[in-house]
Amino acid sequence: MRPTGSVDINRRNSREKLFFGNGCLRCGMTRKNLDLGQEGERKAADFLRSKGYRILQRNFRCAAGEIDIIAEDRKTVVFVEVKTRSGEGVGHPSLAVTPAKQKKIAQVARSFLARYNVDDRDLRFDVVAIVGLPDQPESWKIDLFTDAFRI
Repeated sequence: MRPTGSVDINRRNSREKLFFGNGCLRCGMTRKNLDLGQEGERKAADFLRSKGYRILQRNFRCAAGEIDIIAEDRKTVVFVEVKTRSGEGVGHPSLAVTPAKQKKIAQVARSFLARYNVDDRDLRFDVVAIVGLPDQPESWKIDLFTDAFRI
């Protein structure tokens, strides 16, 4: 019998992040970076809506991984990867969408398409890159790269 208030690690939802101190045990990211990424995804969704996109789903997960945003732009289904950085010290955020990351995004996109029986729509992969200080989200610079890569 477990004491009241404890969590059985074997029964945790696999989507849940496991935090210890200031970081995530699963992905190794700090709480600060996770919060920045989540705020970036919110800003990206708002930005895409302002450009006429209709958000279908955020943070779609499957066994192959996750896609940040799935949207419609006119009649095209758009899979959007969002990269947020507090600066460009390690390069522009869009550079983090490497060929390996593109392949992973494509695998997750295929899973989404199969799960929802989408087979007769145009598809596109966009990247939203955001740069700004975490405590000044109103000054963030947002770049949208439409049709950023093809599979």
